[in-house]
Amino acid sequence: MTTPGNDVDSDTDLLTAVRAGDTAAYGTLYERHHAAARSFAFGLARDPADADDLVAETFAKLFASLRAGRGPLVAFRAYLHTTMRHVCYQRARSDRRLEFTDDLSRYDAGEPYTDPALERLERSFAAAAFRQLPARWRDVLWQTEVEGSTPAELAPQMGLTPNAVAVLAHRAREGLRSLYLQQHVTAAEHPECRWAGDRLGPQVRGRLAARDTHRMRTHLGRCAECRGRLDEIREIDGFRHSPYRQRDHAGTAG
Repeated sequence: MTTPGNDVDSDTDLLTAVRAGDTAAYGTLYERHHAAARSFAFGLARDPADADDLVAETFAKLFASLRAGRGPLVAFRAYLHTTMRHVCYQRARSDRRLEFTDDLSRYDAGEPYTDPALERLERSFAAAAFRQLPARWRDVLWQTEVEGSTPAELAPQMGLTPNAVAVLAHRAREGLRSLYLQQHVTAAEHPECRWAGDRLGPQVRGRLAARDTHRMRTHLGRCAECRGRLDEIREIDGFRHSPYRQRDHAGTAG
């Protein structure tokens, strides 16, 4: 039963109604979350037109998923934001692949171009991943990757040997890469897909716990959607091998 003023229950009822074919229910969800979605979009695309396009594409994508029986069962806004980040990333990557045959500058290497929208999105992913690390890992990463300190310099203040500091820094970097990849994973509806999705980063980085290996292999063997998500994360891992580059994110991760 829907409780007045309870947005979670109300959203849940509306999501159920949309799945049953009630398009007006999706209109209610749109009206309820549009302002928050547009505000979130401006953090990803500073141009108003691009932000509006991002909002429209995200809502359309979610509507299609719900009508097909997929998408969120609860927590619509969180799912909306996750989907929007994913859409923004995909659009930025697609834009980088565009070629204009009437532009002769394509034959000139010129200066390397960095897409600002993609860079903002990547920084937000890296910062979110950094915040999820244990405090000790965050500290050693900050000292080595941002401040440029060596393991020998850090050893006395951390109470470790230089070799132990180097090992700790390596583990922290791998942990960051796994969490960074996780930021690109869109939330899934089915419980087993959610379980697999929560572990795709470690799976790609070869750091999946031994107890989870068989379960992951079995699930991927029968779930085409999760195999597609895994392939996408692998592509991202190859595209951006080092999410936390020295000094690039100093103002974001802190």
